[in-house]
Amino acid sequence: MAFGFFKKKKKEEELHYDPTNIGVMDIRKGWVFEYDLKTWEVTEEYEYDWGNNYFTYEFKCVSSKDTVYLGVEKDDEISCYIMRKINFGKLDEEVEQSIVNKGTAPRLVTLDGTAFFKESERPGYFRSIDSENWDEFIVWEYLDETGKLALSIEQWGDTAFESAVGIVEPERAISNILPA
Repeated sequence: MAFGFFKKKKKEEELHYDPTNIGVMDIRKGWVFEYDLKTWEVTEEYEYDWGNNYFTYEFKCVSSKDTVYLGVEKDDEISCYIMRKINFGKLDEEVEQSIVNKGTAPRLVTLDGTAFFKESERPGYFRSIDSENWDEFIVWEYLDETGKLALSIEQWGDTAFESAVGIVEPERAISNILPA
C-alpha cells in the first residue's frame, strides 16, 4: 500500500515576474494594486492582438462599488489608461453615422465640452484569458489636446458599439502591486 508520503513535489511553475521588482506589466487576474488612494482588485483579464506579434492587455478592476479598466501597453515605453465605460448614446449621433456611412469614426469628438482628437484606428482581435475564442473588432482612440484625457470607441460587428473615457497615467501611478 502506497501513501505517497515520499512522492516528490510537483515542480512549481516558474513565475512570469521578478518578485523583487513587480511592475504594471506583471499584473494578472486576482492581483491587487493601489491607484488614486484606493485598493483595486483585478477581476478579469483581457488580451488584444493587433497583428505583427503586438499584444496589449486590459484588466477589469474593482474597488468597493467602483469599476475601471486598466489598459497596459508597451511600445517604446509603458502606457497606462484608466478607463470607465460610458453609454455609447452619450456621444454625438454623427459618430455612429460616420462609422456606418464612411467606415471610420470622425476626426473630432466632443464629450461633455471636451474635444477629443483621433489618434489611431486599429482593427484587432480580443479575448478574455478565460477563453480561447478571439473576437474581431475595431477601435478608434482619441486624446484631448493635453494628451491626458482619453476616449475610445469600439465597433463589434456591424452595429454594436462601446465607448469608454478616462485618463492616461504614468506607470508609477499604479503602486503596491501584489500577486494573488
